[in-house]
Amino acid sequence: MNTHIEEYYDIIVVGAGHAGCEAALAAARLGLSTLVFTVSVDSIALMPCNPNIGGTSKGHLVCELDALGGEMGKCIDKTFIQSKMLNRSKGPAVHSLRAQADKMAYIGEMRRTLENTEHLRIRQGEVSELLAEIVDNSGKRRITGVKTCSGAVYHAKKVVLCTGVYLKARCIYGDVSEYTGPNGLRAANELTGSLLKLGIPVRRFKTGTPARVDRRSIDFSKMEEQKGDQEIRPFSFSNEPEDIAREQVSCWLTYTNEETHRIIRENIDRSPLFSGDIKGTGPRYCPSIEDKVVKFPEKERHQIFVEPEGLYTNEMYLSGMSSSLPEDVQHAMIRTMPGFEHADIVRNAYAIEYDCIDATCLKPTLEFKEIEGLYAAGQINGSSGYEEAAVQGFMAGVNAALSSLNREEVVLDRSQGYIGVLIDDLVTKESHEPYRMMTSRAEYRLLLRQDNADLRLRETGYRIGLVSQKEYDRYLEKKEMIAAEVQRMQQTIAGSNETTNAFLRKHGSAELPDSRGVSFAELIKRPELNYELLFEIDPGRKPLPWRVREQVNIEIKYEGYIRRQMQQVEHFKKLEGKKLPKDINYQELKGLRLEARQKLEKIRPENIGQAGRISGVSPADVSVLMIYLEQRRQVERKEMGERQKP
Repeated sequence: MNTHIEEYYDIIVVGAGHAGCEAALAAARLGLSTLVFTVSVDSIALMPCNPNIGGTSKGHLVCELDALGGEMGKCIDKTFIQSKMLNRSKGPAVHSLRAQADKMAYIGEMRRTLENTEHLRIRQGEVSELLAEIVDNSGKRRITGVKTCSGAVYHAKKVVLCTGVYLKARCIYGDVSEYTGPNGLRAANELTGSLLKLGIPVRRFKTGTPARVDRRSIDFSKMEEQKGDQEIRPFSFSNEPEDIAREQVSCWLTYTNEETHRIIRENIDRSPLFSGDIKGTGPRYCPSIEDKVVKFPEKERHQIFVEPEGLYTNEMYLSGMSSSLPEDVQHAMIRTMPGFEHADIVRNAYAIEYDCIDATCLKPTLEFKEIEGLYAAGQINGSSGYEEAAVQGFMAGVNAALSSLNREEVVLDRSQGYIGVLIDDLVTKESHEPYRMMTSRAEYRLLLRQDNADLRLRETGYRIGLVSQKEYDRYLEKKEMIAAEVQRMQQTIAGSNETTNAFLRKHGSAELPDSRGVSFAELIKRPELNYELLFEIDPGRKPLPWRVREQVNIEIKYEGYIRRQMQQVEHFKKLEGKKLPKDINYQELKGLRLEARQKLEKIRPENIGQAGRISGVSPADVSVLMIYLEQRRQVERKEMGERQKP
């Protein structure tokens, strides 16, 4: 008699972090019966590290996710305690929204959303094994479900792995080593073995988090106050600033000093990072404080941002001070900084090692190439960050659901969004360290702004079925208003008269020559002018929403640059359109270098564009592939002609 539980679902999501939440919500909202597993229901949407959402390039990801119908933007709009637009002094391409979250409020809001979503069930338990069957003579497998540590079996058409940093997790500081997940939660120790049995390559990565300090022990008078923006911008295109207005809390800025650095240098041999105890590879762009001191000895100080973890806790997060140094060293070095002379540590800083996969074994849909129906998203794919995880989870959940429904899966390319850049980088380029999104990774930054994410991706979200008719109609109305106002600006002439010239003198702009006027669009292109300023000499202007006004100004002011980047995208699209046959044998292609053969055989790119982005594939190798495609086309045309002869 079988006493174990056995249940059936369309889709199973393993893990309920930021990737798992988005994957489960997307699948369930598309009508698929969905089960999400978590090691602890209390850790749903947990923020084990920094207490914020967004930031440079990450804000772009959140806005794109919202445009497609994801949840993260809506959740942070409800639970932020400070909001700030970064890089305001630079162009709109790199403007990035960042919000401090009330961690517990964010967790509570996201958990409520999952618990009240139709077709979605939550189950606390550790998945220990992936169940799969062989589907053909090649040995290719198909996922059939999962088994938990208790022996329960859950059958499913699709499984999405969103295990975060829990696989064989180990937390380390000094000589203390604990086999737990973040915040003392239990690690998932069994699933790695199942991955290896299925032939999935596994690697070991590392990340870390700073200490948390009791607010009551901090002297903020010795620090620089960092206030939020007076004009709050929402992440979600469903919200207006007035919908989310609230009183904000401050963050604070302090610095390390030579005494801090001396303590670190004198104890560097006690750091597991330098003693060799930590084997995992850490993120290059988020180094520990000991890494900074060793690698940048010329720097006299490093910025430390002091951020509240929420409205109803005294814990303060020390952004920029990630560490794995021993407990006594952490206390000593923190108390050398201005404002921290009497600091009480609530939680020690620690590093965390975990297992993840080589994401080049995934298709652009985030499905495993050799295991049908199995998808992976988030830090298991070798990425870092809540936002990077969330967008991968959404895309994996969407594609698992669409495949179950026999609908075409969705892949965003590099010209459509930062999401496309992120996933393409993960599945094409071998990452030997945790991958972090940055604006510099995107080739078409001026087109891929966070302010126009809805104009780029709302149609896709609606087509998937995760953007409501109301939201879609709102988007269409916005699009029409932008086009009409841009046209009006191009056709409205500012005459050379005293009113116009007085306006131009007032704003330090050259006056118009006698008897000749220019369009308002031409005036907007002047560096010192913009659409908002022209209101003074534009009596025919009708009231327009702020998002429309923003787009009108950007589209006109950067028209030439945008046109040039669109031409670059056209060239990119041509390369992406040159599909590589699935049966191509790279080992037999003459002219390819050995490294190129090996990389192409391993990754098996879908098109010429993707092949050219693989590390180790040179432009000369791409030329060989182009010649091969042309020769193959000629052979196919000849064979077709022979068949058509009477």
